Amino acid sequence: MDDGRKILASNRKARHLYHILETAQAGIVLQGTEVKSLRGGHANLKDSYAVIDGGEIFLLECHIDEYTHGNRANHNPTRKRKLLLHKREIQRLFGKIQGKGFTLVPLSLYLVRGKVKVDIALARGKKLYDKRDDIKQRDLDRDMQREQSGKPY
Repeated sequence: MDDGRKILASNRKARHLYHILETAQAGIVLQGTEVKSLRGGHANLKDSYAVIDGGEIFLLECHIDEYTHGNRANHNPTRKRKLLLHKREIQRLFGKIQGKGFTLVPLSLYLVRGKVKVDIALARGKKLYDKRDDIKQRDLDRDMQREQSGKPY
């Protein structure tokens, strides 16, 4: 990307399962072995989500593998990790997720100037028919691209 991001992990299913309404960039509190494991590409955001608890926001169920060269001070792979946002941003998100069906999901983990950041999204779950419509539209777009390029299937 042009803003100096190096993607470490992404949640590809999030855009399939949720309508993404808005996104925010947050810092994340990590231990040293977690950063080393992330740089090696050993993270999974598939089932992770964020919650607001006591005026702070936390990332849950984000799996970062233990560092292979770590010692007894290695981290817990699925521990609760604090996200860093301004207080007013947290309050704004808290007000929005009070609505029915809203949740906070991480979209990606990436490096910006040596710091690990998380894109979190305010999202609403899709219904089954919405998912089908998305698949149908994607197939139509793909077929149209094929016809325009003139290449056979």
